[in-house]
Amino acid sequence: MTLFKRNPFGHILFIKKWIIRILGVISHGRYRRFNELQIEGSEIIRDLPDSNVLFVSNHQTYFADVAAMLHVFNASLKGRVDNIKNIGYIWNPKLNIYYIAAAETMKAGILPKIFAYIGSISIQRTWRSNGKNVNRQVKMSDISNIGKALNDGWVITFPQGTTTPFKPIRRGTSHIIKTYKPIVIPIVIDGFRRSFDKKGLLIKKRGILQSMVIKKPLDIDYENDSFDEIVSQIEMAIEQHPSFLNKDFKEEFLKSEEELNKRRKFWRG
Repeated sequence: MTLFKRNPFGHILFIKKWIIRILGVISHGRYRRFNELQIEGSEIIRDLPDSNVLFVSNHQTYFADVAAMLHVFNASLKGRVDNIKNIGYIWNPKLNIYYIAAAETMKAGILPKIFAYIGSISIQRTWRSNGKNVNRQVKMSDISNIGKALNDGWVITFPQGTTTPFKPIRRGTSHIIKTYKPIVIPIVIDGFRRSFDKKGLLIKKRGILQSMVIKKPLDIDYENDSFDEIVSQIEMAIEQHPSFLNKDFKEEFLKSEEELNKRRKFWRG
């Protein structure tokens, strides 16, 4: 029966659609009312094929980043140009969007488990577990699940594997790219760390300008580019190369100074 149609991971699409609708309505104000999300490059989304697309992005919170992308992707597919106005786009969402997340994160409570049903590809991190550094082998089932998701639709990944800025890109992302040869779309986000707590569930500060820049596909030679060359491309594309470090801190400093001056003027009358 169509009502009980499932995706390749066994999730019932009817249930998944309603979870996305409900959470979409609840979260919409976080990017439109409490804070403002500025979007660039939404036209790129509309030109993408239905499957085998990998989005690579820097990471600032556990869940708010992905939620914003789901809003932007669905709004773009419904004809919105660089905005998420009119929540009606969420009524018939694209159901084959997945995101890669640490298994321990997605098992930490009932809410993450609900979020997992939306499209989480839970993987076992090879470098860190429960706040401790580890060194373990990649699970081949994790890699095959990512391939299964790419074959079915779009996949979002945060190749640094952490919300800490300017950490190295994990080589596993380049292995995925060379193995499955997806179209790779870089995304650069900002403002989420200042807007939300680390999990991305609680609003930490209002009136913050959030931004999401969707860039053109990377030009990758899947056969001849080395893993390190692909890593370097991603690092530059999502603006996490060390050359961006001073620029980032300068912008943060200027924003802090501007806010401080506004407060001084307010208290001085």
